[in-house]
Formats: sequence, structure tokens, C-alpha cells
Amino acid sequence: MPRNPRFDVLFEPVRIGPVTAPNRFYQVPHASGMTNALPHVRAKFRETKAEGGWGVVCTGAVSIHPSSDDAPLPFASLWDEADVRAHAAMTEAVHRHGSLAGVELWHGGAITMNRTSRLPPLSPSGMPWLSTHLGFMGNLRPRAMDRADIRELLRWQADAAKRALAAGFDIVYVYAGMGYLPYEFLLPEYNRRTDEYGGSIANRTRLVREMLEVTRDAVGDRAAVALRISLEELRAKPGTHAPSEAHEVVEALADVPDLWDVKMDSSPTDCAPSRFSPEGSHEPVIEFVKKVTKKPVVGVGRFTSPDFMVSQIRRGVLDLIGGARPSIADPFLPRKIDEGREHEIRECIGCNICISSWHDGVPVRCTQNPTAGEEWRRGWHPERVEPAASDASILVVGGGPSGLECAVTLARRGYRVTIADAAAEFGGRLRFETGLPGLSTWGRVADWRLGQLRGRANVSLFPGSSLTVDDVLGSEHAHVVVATGARWTRMLYATIEFPTEPFDAPRVYTPDDIAAGAVPEGPAVVFDFDNYYLGGAIAERLARHQVETHYVTTAGSASAWTFMTNELPLVHRALGAAGVTIHTLRRIAGFDGEEIALADVFTNAEQRLRCRSLVIVGVREPRDELYRELLARSGEFERAGIRSVSRIGDALAPGAIVHAVHSGHRYAREFDAAPTAVPYVRDFPLHRGQ
Repeated sequence: MPRNPRFDVLFEPVRIGPVTAPNRFYQVPHASGMTNALPHVRAKFRETKAEGGWGVVCTGAVSIHPSSDDAPLPFASLWDEADVRAHAAMTEAVHRHGSLAGVELWHGGAITMNRTSRLPPLSPSGMPWLSTHLGFMGNLRPRAMDRADIRELLRWQADAAKRALAAGFDIVYVYAGMGYLPYEFLLPEYNRRTDEYGGSIANRTRLVREMLEVTRDAVGDRAAVALRISLEELRAKPGTHAPSEAHEVVEALADVPDLWDVKMDSSPTDCAPSRFSPEGSHEPVIEFVKKVTKKPVVGVGRFTSPDFMVSQIRRGVLDLIGGARPSIADPFLPRKIDEGREHEIRECIGCNICISSWHDGVPVRCTQNPTAGEEWRRGWHPERVEPAASDASILVVGGGPSGLECAVTLARRGYRVTIADAAAEFGGRLRFETGLPGLSTWGRVADWRLGQLRGRANVSLFPGSSLTVDDVLGSEHAHVVVATGARWTRMLYATIEFPTEPFDAPRVYTPDDIAAGAVPEGPAVVFDFDNYYLGGAIAERLARHQVETHYVTTAGSASAWTFMTNELPLVHRALGAAGVTIHTLRRIAGFDGEEIALADVFTNAEQRLRCRSLVIVGVREPRDELYRELLARSGEFERAGIRSVSRIGDALAPGAIVHAVHSGHRYAREFDAAPTAVPYVRDFPLHRGQ
């Protein structure tokens, strides 16, 4: 199918200093959880994006020196020749598809704890970063840099830039954003120096200029020099001769880098979740940059709509469409637009599970794209699957995220697939959850898969079909996959951090009850020890429906695990705006229908609240009755022609949507394949001479 002419502008080449990007699709630097210890995993992950049409493909943060050590969080390094070889695997892979490779050289400064190197962190004036989250707390405070330290920093940057050339990179970054060292020099809160590197905005910009200059000297005309800069805080500070200090910094450095890569200052705003920010949310902060510099500008905004991308170019906001999360959700996004298949784009849902991968220290995961991070170790390609190895027919019982993904992948392989669900509409848990505040975008999980299934000759869809064991035994399918999801229980929380027995009493509800239409009477308490998004979203919904609502959690903050997805501060703001009262480090010790007893999780000290309804968001258990009933009648399988019965998704082990999708995909990929002793290939570091 030919490309729609209105998208032609997205495929124009863009000159970036001495190199040229083949189109305007630019995979900006982003964390992938893939360090130098996983060179093949990293190379294949990035190569897949180049194959999918991204004209520029960049690394994540790459440390220039051991004094920038982020362990145990995953980070790459470019300290020596062994590191050069590890990165060359990525550049060679990206170049095979005609794309440019960029490297984000990085020094974390006071943000890093240097837990492995045990070197004192560096900072302009010794000011520490005082994180409120345990994973980022440390007890080693940074030391103030003197002029000799600055000279060393410039040398480290230059040496790393030379190694970047040796590794084959085409674009070499100076990273002055997200609280890292060059950024710390820009902000007066960090930079309290009284020498030529502190005070005025011109002085605070000096280090960034010098880092750009030494990078230019190191790479010459063999690579472009890019500046990645956070502008949110600077934009909020009035300038002396311009609208803001952000304007003054960009004016001062306008023509120094070959490329401006502009972003926000903190993860919750830079990688804003779809629950709280729409597509293109950066524009109000970064829109001025192209008016100040003649150099090309790239920025992000969770762009998934080709029309929105074109608008950014036509209106003079950006020259290159930056993508991090959208490039993970669909590495072939550019190619699909180029081939007139934009309707097939697997759109990012903005759940930020990819970001949680970095916090967890593992290769990137994606709710929409289960092949992310599995390209090399499991051999999964986002657009190609092995053809069917037999003429088997498969019945998938359950049309939630796992069942839909399983059915799509089996159908793409060429198997005959029937998928049935008891509900009138497919979607499973998404039918309810996408109606909660901010979660409508998550409906793309079901929408994309249903779009892939509808119209396929080898697929039969049966919504509104509640199947019994007899129905399954009489269905004439050789293989049965049970994807019937999980149910929320009324279990409470014990002092030993374990669920207790179910608490059955009047006006005690679970999310399943709310989904079925139950309306809790106020005052209501939402007791959340699941700690992901659902408890907070239900509390917000109740409050917005004029129900006096208290949110109680055993954790130290509301929806505590959403720190991993950059949502935590935004969750607290949303609950506050809705009028929800938050009680942390508390468990439910009793409820008599009029009052509820809260006990401190450490001291057991109690307080009481007026309460008419209790919603427990804690433990789920598999809804696997059909599976167990089938196994109980396994003696009838041969006569019914059934060769296997399996469970996937929440029916196997309850988890987040990303786990359900991955489970369904894995079943479909491995169907009809010989079992292996180890489920994936292990990667190892490259050493000198390899």
C-alpha cells in the first residue's frame, strides 16, 4: 500500500552537522536495562528499531568515568577498549539498516551514589540530591568540584567521545539534563559557586559550552555533536534579558551543538504517564527552542499519531520526531507509516512499564510489545513469527489481554483459532479498568489485538459465550488454552506481611464488585495492599462521584509501586485534588459496618474512622475452575480429540497486564516447538580481543 502523501514530510532527510538522518524518526536516548554485560541483547534490541525505520537510534546513558556509577541501576559505560567493543556490536547492527547511531555520554554528578566505585560523587558546590525514595537514597554526600576536577571532567568527556568514534557512533551527546552533572551547573540550587562557573546565567552555562567544545574537538567532522538538555526548571525562572533562563541558555549556546535534544527535568514529567498527560505534553515548555536556534531540534511527547507528528513539523515545534516509549511499543512504527499501514501501529499506552524495567534493573519490558527485550535471547521479532508447524486448531477460552495476545500470535502463525469469552465484549479486566480516571488509553491493548483478529479467515470470535467443560470437550479443538483471568479476594493483611483469611461482611467489596456495578456507600475506605494503580484509581473514582473516601495502605505512600512507573507524585496529586484522605503504614484491624479500625503496621497502635463501606484491593487468585474441571476429566480427552490443556496469563499466575500479554505471547510462540532445558539464551560481556 503506498504511503499517504500527507506523511511525506516525515520521511525527508535531515542534516545534523556532518551526518544526515535518512528521515525524521529519531529514537532518542532512553534506558533499556541493557548494560555492557548484555551486548548482544542490547544490539538486537536497537537493531530492530533501525530495521523498523527509525532513522536515528541512540543508546541510553553511557558513563564516561567510574565517578559516574549508578549501580545497582543498570547503566552502560565507555571507559576503555573493552567497552568500545561492546558498543560496536550495537553500531554495526544499526548501520546494517542505514540508520545513524547516537551515544548519550553521561556523568551523573551528585545524582549518582557511586555504590560500586566508592568514589565521592561530584557536584558544582557539594549540594546533594535528597531523594525521598529508598532506592535512590545514599549516605555518601558529594564533594564540591575545584578547577582541577573540571579539567578532568572535560578530559573524560573528550576521551569518551574518541572512544565513541572508535565504536562507530555517528552522533555524540553532551547530557545536561535530568539532574545530572552538567545540568547541576545550570541550576542555581545546585550551583552556588562564586568563580567563572557560577553566578550569572552566562557563567552557569560555561561548563556545558566547554563540554560541547571538547566533544567537537574530539570527533572533528566524523560525527555530530548533540546537546540533550532539560528546560522545565529553567523555563520557570525569569530571565534578565529574555522571558526565562531557558531562553537565555539556548540563546547563549544556539549554534554550538549540531542538534538540540530538548526534554523535561524529572521522570514524571519527561516520561509522563498517559493517566495524567496527553500526547505532546512537552510542547508548552520546549516550543521556543526552534525560534532561537537554526540547528535541528528533536523532542518527545509519546507521539503515536502520524498526524500529530506532522503537526509538530509543520508548526515549527520540532525538526525530528523523538520516540522512546513509542519506539518500544512498535519498533516498526516508521515503516508502517511509510508503507501505508499506519492503522497497524501498535500504539504505546503510556503505562510506563518500560521505565519500571530500569528501576528493576532488567531488560526493558512493554505491555503492548511482548517481544521487547526478547529479540536476541528468545529470538522473538515484533513483525515475524514462525509459520504453523501443524494443522492444529486451538480454542482460547477468555478474551482478556493474555487470551487476545495468544490468539493474535497463533493466528499470525497460521493456526486455526477460536476465542470465546463469557462477557458480551472482549477485553477482560480492561473493560472495567479503562473506565477509571485516566486509564482510557490502556484500551489500546484490546483494540489493537481485536483489530488484528477481525477479518482473519482462520479466526472465529465468540463473545458472550460462557463455555462449560462439556462445551469444551465437544468443541472439536485439539488444544485448549484457558485464559479466564483472576478474581480479587477479600483477604486482609497480617502483620507478617502476608494475606489473612477472607473478610466477609456486609458492605465489604472487591474491585470485581465495583466492576459489576456495586456502589459503595460513604464514608468509604479503599484498603490497598496491591500497591499498583488500581486502588488509587478506584479511590479517585469514588471521590469524584461525591463519596467521602479514605485511602488506606500498608505501604509508605499511595499506590507505592507506581514509583517504578513515574506515577507516584501524580497519583498523590490526583487523590489530593479529588479530596481523598490518605492513610499510610496502616492495615485494617476491624470493621463493624459503622467504624473501621486502622492499626499501625509497626506498632499496632489503633485509630478509628467512620466507615460504611470497605473496598479491599489486595490479593488476586486464578479464576481457573474450568482448567481444573477439565483436568479432572482428562480421561475423556482422547475421545474428544484434545491433545493439550494449558493455562496462560492471570489464570496461571496473577500479575500486571504486561505479564498477561507476555504469557499469552510465549505460549503462542512456543506452541508446537520442542521444549528446551533453558527458556532463553544467556548473554555475556565482550572482553578485549573478542
